[in-house]
Amino acid sequence: MLVPIPVVCFVGTLVTDIAYWYTANMQWANFSAWLLSVGSIVSGLAVVAGLIDFFGDRGIRRLRPAWIHAGGNAVALVLSIINIFVHSRDAYTSVVPTGLILSALVVLILLVTGWNGAALVHRYGVGVQSGERA
Repeated sequence: MLVPIPVVCFVGTLVTDIAYWYTANMQWANFSAWLLSVGSIVSGLAVVAGLIDFFGDRGIRRLRPAWIHAGGNAVALVLSIINIFVHSRDAYTSVVPTGLILSALVVLILLVTGWNGAALVHRYGVGVQSGERA
């Protein structure tokens, strides 16, 4: 239940970075910094829950999508934390080009990890009680 919050924050960061790139209105860069901060904080909570699932069940660790999901999300979180520092710069250099590139990379990684996370639930039944799986 924690995962949608950072996903929305990181996608929102890309949107606000693009808005800043087009308008040069500093408030868009501020929005990006806030979204990155909230997304990273909630990601930290999601990491704890994810690690409990990952290390708590040997069957999950045997699944390739679980490794892609966990590794990709770790990379996305590290890039987002780096992006917080990039967005702490002044004006134009806080977004263009490094912040924008990092935001786009994080969203691309989240697409891959989200696909693998969905596969874990829908294909392998991870986190689904046996009677609930269709």
